[in-house]
Formats: sequence, structure tokens, C-alpha cells
Amino acid sequence: MDSNIKHIKIKRTQSIDVFRAITMFLMIFVNDIPSLKDVPNWLKHTEAQEDGMGLSDVVFPLFLFIVGLSIPLAINTRRKKGYNETSTATHIVSRTIALLAMGVLMVNIGRINPDLMPFGKNTWQILMTVGIMLVWLYYKPITYLTKAGVIALKCLGIGILLYLAVVFRGGTADNPIWIKPYWWGILGLIGWAYLLNAFFFMFLGSKIRDIILGCLLLFLFNIQEFGYFKGFPSFKIVVSASNHLLVMLGVLCTALLLRYKDQKKENRFLLILLACGITLIAFGFFIRPSFIISKILATPSWTIICGGIAFLLFGLFYIVVDKWGQSAWANIIKPAGTSTLTCYLLPFLIYPLLSILNFRWPEFATYGWAGIVKSLFFALVVIIITGGLEKIKIKLKV
Repeated sequence: MDSNIKHIKIKRTQSIDVFRAITMFLMIFVNDIPSLKDVPNWLKHTEAQEDGMGLSDVVFPLFLFIVGLSIPLAINTRRKKGYNETSTATHIVSRTIALLAMGVLMVNIGRINPDLMPFGKNTWQILMTVGIMLVWLYYKPITYLTKAGVIALKCLGIGILLYLAVVFRGGTADNPIWIKPYWWGILGLIGWAYLLNAFFFMFLGSKIRDIILGCLLLFLFNIQEFGYFKGFPSFKIVVSASNHLLVMLGVLCTALLLRYKDQKKENRFLLILLACGITLIAFGFFIRPSFIISKILATPSWTIICGGIAFLLFGLFYIVVDKWGQSAWANIIKPAGTSTLTCYLLPFLIYPLLSILNFRWPEFATYGWAGIVKSLFFALVVIIITGGLEKIKIKLKV
């Protein structure tokens, strides 16, 4: 049977939203972990040359996998609505540029030298967040705004971001540094991997066979980043092939779902997910002697193990949420899955505001398990605020 899933239709897969919500909750949580002391090492990032990984090292690859899960569904939906390939390609490029711009801005926050700027780091970060929100707010549901009003707000946001880029200074007075992409940031890495995978699926890889071949090729690229094959060049497709591969594994997962759901063989799909998950994890440990497990280095072993974990988790969520219809338990964090970019951005506003207000958590809430509870609470509060904003139609969309 032809495994082309290009035109298969499917209802919204609720398990993807739940998976995304839980992953975003964990991302906010682990991003707050550095503010704590005396927490278990298994919660933290491991050092670059350390062979191993903690919870913090698993969250980002899960998010990359989820980006891949959504790509076939989004592109097939646009085809169903009658958008041509040029329109969809333009949409993909536009989203990528937005993610790259936000990623570069966020990366430069830590490089700010307030002594060389008209205002401090907190003010710059708050204005950055406001500018991003004005540019990429989803204005369509805000019916009281006229078209001219929307354009004015977007232009204001662009103006703020351009101003921030112009006044930005890092480094020293003798050697000032202007804003630049030291690396692409979390959103930028997502942007590049999304761009490659969306174009691959749209133009080359709507067949499962092609997606599998793409995964194998990206895995070889990831291996060669460490010079494994002597005599062959090592290169990156802008960013590590690890990022592209994790997204493509998500694309493969949804391609399998579309095929077997269309054939009414969901149990076979779940068995394949189980087999893929176990095989990838086992293979990751098998190649560990050649490539240590390291998120910071984006090693093949880390990539493959995280891909296996993602397959198993999605299978679990699919059973619970889509097959058993049990999703109410995730309602409290649902906004993190439906307004994900808003949720990710909010801490960039909250942290500097708390700093300006001179807010300090009680000392006991910055240590050990009490601190962990505090970070979990903070992540939950961010999601609740996201839900409140969603109710008044404030939501970012690229």
C-alpha cells in the first residue's frame, strides 16, 4: 500500500496538545532550577563533557519532537483549505524569521552591559517582551481593533525592537559589542529545524519511506559532526543535525499515525511506537562508548535516546488522551499547549518585573525540595496567567 499520507485528513489530536502542555510546564520549571541551591543533580543540566543527562537535558528535545508532530497536520490542513505550495512556503519562512528574531534577541539578554546603555538590563528585557507581543500578537479575535489599529500596534512593536537593537551594548567601554547571534537561542534552533523539516515534508517527504531515509541521513550528519568517518567533511545545516533529526522523528511519528489511523489500525501504530522507542533508547546506549551522552554537545547518543523517550511518551499520551478520552486531568495546564509561545515568553516579562520590584522568595524556598516546589508553583502560575490572557484574547502566534 502506498504510504503517502499527503492528503489524509484527521481530527485534531488532543494528545499532542497535552504532550506540548506538559513539556512547556517542564521547560518553565527546569529554567527556574538554576535559581535554586542543593537540588538533586538529576534535575539539572549535565556539563558538556559529562557522560549523562538530567531532566533538564530531556525537555528541549521533547519540544523539538513535538514541533515535528505538528508539521504534517499543519501542512495537510493548509492543503485542505486550498492554500497553494507557494503560500505555505511563504508562511513557513515567515514563521522561521519570527522565531530566529526572537531567539537572537533573547540570547543577547545575558550579554547586556547596562553601563553602556541608556537603561538597565531589566528595562531592556521588559521592552523586548512588549515589542515581541505587539508584533506577533494574534489580533484576529480582537474584534474591537480596526485594521489601522492593528497595523499601528505592529509598527510600534517593530519600532521598539529596532530601537532596542540600536541601543544594545555589551562588552566593555573600550571594546563594546553590538547585538548579534552568538547562538540562535531555543526559539532560533526550533526555527531552523522547523524550516528544514517543513520544506522536506512539503516537497520531498510525504511518504513514510522518505521520512525514514531523511532521519537516517540526518543521523549520519550528526555522527559526522564529531568526525567519525575519516576523510569525509563535517558540516552543519546551520545548526546541529541533532535538532533537525529530533523534529523529523516527530514528523515520522505523525506520518505513522496518519497512515494507521486511516487504515483503522491504531493498535499497530502504538506497537510501532513502542518498538521505535525501545530500539532508539537501546541503540543510543549501544553507541555511548563512541559518543558520550551530552545535550550541550548534541551527541548522537543523547539525540537518539531522547527521540526514543519521546516516542514512548507520545504513545502513552495517545492511549490516555485520544483512545481512553481522559484529558480532564491536564486542564489546569492546557493553556501551555494552546498558547505555547505566550507561555514561553511570559517569564521574560515576569523575572525582570520581580527584580525591579525587589521581590525575593523566602530563603527556605530557594533550597532543596522546598525550592523545587517553588519552581513547580512558579511554572503553574505562569500557565494560569497564560490561560487568563487567552480568555481575553491575548495570544501570540507566528
